[in-house]
Amino acid sequence: MSITTYGLQHIKKEIEHLPQEQVSELLLRLARYKKENKELLAYLLFEAYDEAAFIEKVKAEAGFMFSQLPALSYNAAKGMRKILRLLGKYTKFSGSKNVEIELLLNFCDNYLEYADRRTSYKPIRLILTRQAEKIKNLISKLHEDLQFDYLESYNTLLTDAEMKLAWFKKSDYLL
Repeated sequence: MSITTYGLQHIKKEIEHLPQEQVSELLLRLARYKKENKELLAYLLFEAYDEAAFIEKVKAEAGFMFSQLPALSYNAAKGMRKILRLLGKYTKFSGSKNVEIELLLNFCDNYLEYADRRTSYKPIRLILTRQAEKIKNLISKLHEDLQFDYLESYNTLLTDAEMKLAWFKKSDYLL
């Protein structure tokens, strides 16, 4: 026997008919089962109203994690992937492309500051190139006014990367 999975529309209609006490009881029960559910609920209740403070908090956490990266290339790559998973979770919570771009730009800045520039370990290099591609695609999907705001930061990032990393070619990632 398996439980039928309903779509969001059907669940939404059913929730609209429930009294408020029962809805809060359902939310608390849902939050009890997974850590990510609790984190999302905490974000929505306590941090969603102030997106700028949330972004700064996440940037500080990512910066601290970067400062703790090990020297070995293999372990450093694992640490960077862990930071990216964390950033992905937080961007999923916010649901905003702007937050995602801000956090990825910050990730790349931290990469340039903390990553070993002399390494020839390909996975570490690919982490930066994939994030640059991701930022490029996200910016291209934004409205023209927002594109202009982020384009300057993105181009500065590319220029810094080209100056600090011998293997990075700015022309490959220009918009």
